[in-house]
Amino acid sequence: MQTSLLDNCDDHTRLAIIQNVAGFHSESQPLGELRAAAVAIVIAQSCGKSSVLLTRRSGKLRAHSGQWALPGGRLDNGESAEDAALRELEEEINLSLPRNAIIGRLDDYITRSGYRITPIVLWSGEESDQLRPNPDEVASIHTVSFRELANPSAPQFDEVPDSDRTVLSMRLSVDQIYAPTAAFLYQFREVGILGKNTRVLHYDQPRFAWK
Repeated sequence: MQTSLLDNCDDHTRLAIIQNVAGFHSESQPLGELRAAAVAIVIAQSCGKSSVLLTRRSGKLRAHSGQWALPGGRLDNGESAEDAALRELEEEINLSLPRNAIIGRLDDYITRSGYRITPIVLWSGEESDQLRPNPDEVASIHTVSFRELANPSAPQFDEVPDSDRTVLSMRLSVDQIYAPTAAFLYQFREVGILGKNTRVLHYDQPRFAWK
């Protein structure tokens, strides 16, 4: 991995991410009785550095209020994960991106609360400080730099009494972020930034995120 990938948000960075994601075979999961949802992993600039957008959910929401999240939500009838990610971006943080901003998919993640979430990687490249949250859904918008995501000490793997699976989290400057959001951030770090072939479906969520 070249240092410039961590520090610059330019065409070189975009092409490197496109190549890494294109070389990864994402795994889909059967929907069954699950509810289909999508999240957007948006690459933007923060002080000129490559970063991923992160949101804090509004305290007004009935489910997962105040938790860290990526922009996203349930798919409408007949809607693709890509279309849902683009729609939710505009609804939640007033970011309108064209379809050619889509870089690709990462692995589906199944949550304890009954969702199959598909992460869609998108390129914005614009400075994040121009974005404004929809206060009904999002309390605040934040960024996590590529350099912070790539820090070897960021991923945390913990054994907990309630689960026979390892709980994944990401220790970041904003907070300690847990799966499912941590699963998407970690897999993007591994695949998009580091060019690895890392799976995350086997990682669990902490109990507070089960409902």
